[in-house]
Formats: sequence, structure tokens, C-alpha cells
Amino acid sequence: MLQRWMAILVCSAALSLTCAHAAAQAAPAKSTPVKVELPPPPKPLLPDAFAGWVAAEPLKNVIDPAQADSASVAALREYGFTHAVLANYKRDGEMLTVRALSFPDTSGSYGAYTFYRQNGWPKEEIGTGATSNKNRVLFWEGTTVVDATFSNIGPMSAAELRELAKLLPVPLGNKAIAPPILGNLPQASLDKQTTHYALGPEGYSGAGGMLPPDLVGFDRGAEAVTANYSLPSNSATLTIVDYPTPQMAAAQETKIRDYIKAGAHAQPAFPKPLADSDQASLEVRRSGPLVILVSGDAIPDESHKLLESVHFQEELVSIPQPTDSEVNKTGKLLFGIAELVIVGSAAAILLGLFLGGGRAMYRIARGKPASSVYETEFISLNLEK
Repeated sequence: MLQRWMAILVCSAALSLTCAHAAAQAAPAKSTPVKVELPPPPKPLLPDAFAGWVAAEPLKNVIDPAQADSASVAALREYGFTHAVLANYKRDGEMLTVRALSFPDTSGSYGAYTFYRQNGWPKEEIGTGATSNKNRVLFWEGTTVVDATFSNIGPMSAAELRELAKLLPVPLGNKAIAPPILGNLPQASLDKQTTHYALGPEGYSGAGGMLPPDLVGFDRGAEAVTANYSLPSNSATLTIVDYPTPQMAAAQETKIRDYIKAGAHAQPAFPKPLADSDQASLEVRRSGPLVILVSGDAIPDESHKLLESVHFQEELVSIPQPTDSEVNKTGKLLFGIAELVIVGSAAAILLGLFLGGGRAMYRIARGKPASSVYETEFISLNLEK
């Protein structure tokens, strides 16, 4: 009877453990809360106050380029417009209207800045680049372009905008890299206030491009920069178009060359900047993925030298290539092993001779045989009566 009750108790205990284990598996695991660190909020594009200027009303944030500049919507989109902030500041009865345009990288902001800047506007020392036209000041810093208009500009207006430039967001990494195409512009005689960088047809034509936009090939991923040069005889304009591949550049160079040769019969007709150029100075050439056009009123020799000063330099990375076959590698390995064995054996022989010879010379010096084999040793008990 006792054995039966013991069996029942054991079975019950086993059943209880099985049920508990099954319940533990069926029950949902208690999740450990995961701490998610959100990125810091973006730095405001414009402050509520700076240099004594205070916002007269809440700042207006817009994401529609038509609200930022209804006359240049297409160009802003080509440069990658993301958003803008419109603000009206007041101080001592004076007003300052500011429009800050934001772009994804410095290529977009620099391009938009050159789109708005007109040739002949004087240079100002504000931000990364600046210019002015009477009460209007235009500058860019990082990924932001600022267009400011004073009701009454004063001697400290530039210093006040420099304070504003320090408050603008600072791009990091690749976003802070200037367009590489600018590195192809020759620096001698360059008027840096006349450079215009374009990523699309609207920005190119709006900034006074020399060629018809369709002929440039922006739909193929091209980007273009134009700049004026003060040469001894007269001014010249250099246009550089960068294509994704040299093959695309070669095909487009042929089209541009044929267009220039057509002259008055070209279709479409020459744009005004190209038509006003000295036709004898027009010249086109290619260097790698770059197509270069020189125009203007400089004499042909000077225009040609300017054109030839543009060279595309491709950065090549040397990748080491294996020079030995597997047979050669195996042979070198076996030869190395044989060398190791020979060196080790020679070292052992020399060590043996040194130690053995040294011991023999020591025994001879004491008047004993060179080897202990020939020496008879007696054990003396020194027993005394």
C-alpha cells in the first residue's frame, strides 16, 4: 500500500513540473524595454534674434519652393531645395527682410548662390561667399543661402550678417564638399565673382549660359560651370561641362562643335551671350569627361591658351597584382625549409665541437687524457687500522 502511495506522489510531482514548464513556454516572454536615442532636432535655420534685430512676427517655415521664390521654382528644384525660412526683423524703427534657403549639400547651396548673384555685384566678406546690390546682400554658408534686404543699410550691416552666418547650420561629411568641377577652373585671371554653377537647364539658362540648355545634356547627368576671365586683350568666358563618362563627353563634344561651326545657321539660334562673342575666338575641346568651350572677345591666341589650360586629371588607384604562381610559392617554401635544416645542423655541429673541444683542452691542461674513457678512476676508502 505504501509503495502505491509513493508511486502516486512521484507521478503527481512529475505532472506538476511538466505543466509548469509548458505554462512558462506558453507565457509571453517579458520584453526588456529598449532605449531608443533619437537624433537631436535640427538646428533652426534662422534665429529669433541676432545683433539687436528681433523677429517682428513668428518665423515662417515653407517647404514649397513656390512660397520661397515663385519666379525660380524650377531652378530651386534642380539645386535640391529642401525648405526655407522667411523672416522680418525690426530694430529701432528699421526693418530687415531675410529669406534663408536650405539645400541638401554645399553643391546645391553654392549653385543657388551663383544663380541669384549677378555679374558685377561687388564682393562682401560674409560667410563662405557674399555679394551686395545696394540694400540687398546675398551670401551662402554651408548648405544655406541667405538673401537679406535692409530698409536702410549702414556701416555695421555686414558685421551684423556675419553674426547671423555663424548661427547657421554647419554641414558634415560629404555634404560639406564643394563641387569638384570647380577645381578645373584655371585660377589665373579668373573673376571669381562671375562663376555660375548649374545642375539643370533652368539654373544654367537663368544664369546666362552660353549654350542652349538642351545641347549641354543635363538629362544625361551633366553639370556645368561658367566663369569670366580678364585677359590682356579683352574678357573671355570659359564654360566647362562635366559628364559621367568620357564616352558621353566625346559624343556631346561633336554636337557642340557642329553647333558652333553652323554659326548664323545654327538651330536653335545662338543665345545672346554666344552671339555677342567674337566668332573667331569660339573654340571647343574635350579632356576626359570634360567638354570645354571658350567664348568672348579676347583674341584667338589668348582664348586658345585659356582653353588649353584646362586638363582633366584622373586619380588612379594602383592595386597590387600577384606575380608568383602556386608552383613558385611551393618551391620557395621547400627551399626555405631546406635552408632552415642546413643552418640548424651546422649550428648543432659547431656547438658540439665548441663544447667537446673545450672540455678536452681543459683535461689536457690538467695533465689528464683528452677523454675520460681512458682515465682509470679508483674509489679510495681510506680505511685505517
